[in-house]
Amino acid sequence: MKRTANLFVVALLAGGITLGAYKLFFEKESYDYLSETNNPSFITTSNLATSARGSGINEVDFTIAAEKTVNAVVHVKNMALVERNPVSQFFYGSEATQRPQVGTGSGVIISPDGYIVTNNHVISKSTKLEVTLNNNKSYEAEIVGADANSDIALLKIDVKNLPYLAFGDSDNAKIGEWVLAVGNPFNLTSTVTAGIVSAKARSLAVARNQSFIQTDAAVNPGNSGGALVNTNGDLIGINTAITSQTGSYVGYSFAVPSNIAKKVVDDLLEFGNVQKGILGVSALNVNTAEARERGIDEIQGVYISGVEEDSGAKDAGLAEGDIIKKVDNVKVTKFSELTGYLSAKRPGDEVEVIIDRNGERMTIPVTLKKNETADMPVMGFRVKNLSEKDRKQYKLDEGVKIIAVPQQYLNYDLIGKIIIKVDDEEVNNIEDAKDVFSEISRYGRTSITLIAEDGEREKLIFQ
Repeated sequence: MKRTANLFVVALLAGGITLGAYKLFFEKESYDYLSETNNPSFITTSNLATSARGSGINEVDFTIAAEKTVNAVVHVKNMALVERNPVSQFFYGSEATQRPQVGTGSGVIISPDGYIVTNNHVISKSTKLEVTLNNNKSYEAEIVGADANSDIALLKIDVKNLPYLAFGDSDNAKIGEWVLAVGNPFNLTSTVTAGIVSAKARSLAVARNQSFIQTDAAVNPGNSGGALVNTNGDLIGINTAITSQTGSYVGYSFAVPSNIAKKVVDDLLEFGNVQKGILGVSALNVNTAEARERGIDEIQGVYISGVEEDSGAKDAGLAEGDIIKKVDNVKVTKFSELTGYLSAKRPGDEVEVIIDRNGERMTIPVTLKKNETADMPVMGFRVKNLSEKDRKQYKLDEGVKIIAVPQQYLNYDLIGKIIIKVDDEEVNNIEDAKDVFSEISRYGRTSITLIAEDGEREKLIFQ
């Protein structure tokens, strides 16, 4: 027992000596430096996830949106007969004035009973339309209606219980948000590409009131009419155009916002044509020499440069020089944002327009009126329906008044004259005018009958 006790004491002393030697010769002091709240670091970091859905791109799940979308996107084949130009007629003979042409695009099923939305340019001049579903079944489609201005068309196939996409709210789409483009580029069915919303309310043509969603999702010929969806699978746009010198995707693609497409579809179903409610103002582009001369090149809003007669804006008291800041609490900084929002409205709808007038903020209710002007296909004339003042002045009940022409027609002295006939077709209003001008051939002969302010009748021949 005494021997055991001695061994224990020796072991204890040896352990103590070893621990002391380690502390003395090997272990170094360590310190934690804590920054004080009143002396912050110049560099801050965040441990928050880089997106609401995860810590990076690999955490964003596109599969659900893709699965919901691919079966609701269809392939559209347009079979048409187009006129040969005069040179081709010389080689093929005068009897062979037309040649067959096949075009392809995409469409989106928007109801289980076979309604399909696509682009107007996809189905334009068709003699027969064929729609192929994702299961490779094909059906003949009929055109319910189309609107060239918005480039939206509505088709119908006789099938039930189809997968379809619901319209989302494109006003809620945010710049930087992930989106998918689904369509049939180069006849490749059910193709899905991903990108982000690059910009909103983008206009590609100065003379047209466009308001596209811009995205960097790859879109190529054949994608037209296909779906642009968010990561929830909501339809927020109809893919429509690209800007490219080669004809293929180079990083920019454009879609008609779903709010505009839905409104056009609803109008086509209810009225047979688009009921467009307009404010009745023109705007001065702030990126011009005129804007710089007038000192308004740095304003935040839409500068009203003119107010149309017989318009809702005129009736409400909007005036040249007013700066539109908001419409229904939607901020507008450029004309395309204004027209994009109003494109989802109808005649008779009331909107609240918030303006800056000489430094004073004012809220003015405006009742939108029916669009009384239109740009004519092929020739590009801008015409308007006759007002009561016009009818009295020209002693006419029907016709359309020319209010603007493209550069090549400026020497013809057309502005202010009334079109009453195109070839042998009477023109009563802008709807008649759009129909007859759309039938004009670029290579044929067209006669236009006009009435001047003094009542003199003129006939111009274009060929």
